[in-house]
Amino acid sequence: MEPRVLAVTVLGEVRAGHRGPSGIDKRPVTGPVAVTADGLEGDRRMGRSHRGADTAVHAYAEEDAAHWVDRLGRHVEAGGFGENLRTEGLDVCGAEIGERWRIGELLLEVRLPRTPCENLSLRLGVEGFHRDFRASGRVGAMLRVLEPGTVAAGDAVVVEHRPGHGVGVTELNGRLDADRATCLLDSGVPLARRVRERARRAVRRGSSR
Repeated sequence: MEPRVLAVTVLGEVRAGHRGPSGIDKRPVTGPVAVTADGLEGDRRMGRSHRGADTAVHAYAEEDAAHWVDRLGRHVEAGGFGENLRTEGLDVCGAEIGERWRIGELLLEVRLPRTPCENLSLRLGVEGFHRDFRASGRVGAMLRVLEPGTVAAGDAVVVEHRPGHGVGVTELNGRLDADRATCLLDSGVPLARRVRERARRAVRRGSSR
């Protein structure tokens, strides 16, 4: 199956979150949606950790959503995990940090694994689910917008560039070892501050043994 966008979602309504208002309620929209460096038109991101260019867009794979059917007893529809793009045929969690995806004129870069908080548990009505979500590694990818454009359900996704360092979203979400962290730091990819700090900690941890 060729990678494609299965659904595009934006803010449905602001909800009461764990520590204030939350924009995790995302709902599918029809037609092309404009995407700029700030994210999708019609969307809102709340809370300090969700703001900034490196977290402009959250992508989640339908294949990873299927993993949670047994745990939750239901399929979580697009937007249910708080994502903006539900994809199909694309290895989102295996994507390398710095990998670039082309969707028409839109160019996105994989920057970070998603860091789920209590608001995800509140959204799904399952206490502590955000901890299981993170531990699974199936957290989806946070993306930076390198070139603005539009996106709509059914659009093809082309992996335009893969850096080759081999460190993917799931690996970075887990316990990164020193050698892999060194590969990431030496890759030449302009890393997000959180990623760079995490990699440096892994190197220091490895050198202290």
